Amino acid sequence: VNLKPLLPGHVLVSPRRVTPRLSDLTQTEVTDLFLTVQRVGRMVERVFNSTSLNIAMQDGAAAGQSVPHVHTHIIPRKQSDLEHKGGSDAIYGMLEGEDGDIGHHLHERARERSKFPIVDNDERTPRTEQEMSAEAEMLAREMASSHS
Repeated sequence: VNLKPLLPGHVLVSPRRVTPRLSDLTQTEVTDLFLTVQRVGRMVERVFNSTSLNIAMQDGAAAGQSVPHVHTHIIPRKQSDLEHKGGSDAIYGMLEGEDGDIGHHLHERARERSKFPIVDNDERTPRTEQEMSAEAEMLAREMASSHS
């Protein structure tokens, strides 16, 4: 699950082994990662009643990767879901901008835990640990019940 999802159902898939770049993964790890992306994509598309997916990876700092760990964004999409932001392609700006900056959001979360006041003026507010945990449990049940 995602602390500040760009759209409902936005999840991240990452390999078990922490590595900064896709090219650092073994062939087996790459195969596992993309088969998992495919399986999770099918599931979130079904669970969130979407008709399409954005699947994205920023591979390296110059590509916008904000945490040094390979991860793939899976974002369920519906017709006209971003018309209010200029259309479907607005998702790319959201991924590249502050909205998609996972490192920034993790830093915010760490500051929250240290009891320093955080002012978040963004439209999207961070979800609570309980909200993310509940969604993760629901998605895990869905993954366990689906055989695709």
